[in-house]
Amino acid sequence: MAAQRVRGRAAAPAHTKPSLRFSLINAILMVAGLACVVAGYSMLSRGSTVAAPLLLVLGYAVLIPLAIIL
Repeated sequence: MAAQRVRGRAAAPAHTKPSLRFSLINAILMVAGLACVVAGYSMLSRGSTVAAPLLLVLGYAVLIPLAIIL
């Protein structure tokens, strides 16, 4: 039974391009994310308790994942 299921599947072509391609928008989002993270840690070292965590969350949870996903 298992042999029949394997035969029914179509083989993937060997010449397919990788689906992970980075463009200009990916680079811009990654730089913006890294800038937010650096600014957040800089503000955190100065004692900011509101803006620093917001920048860190924006960088780590929004911009950097978007740079990877898009």
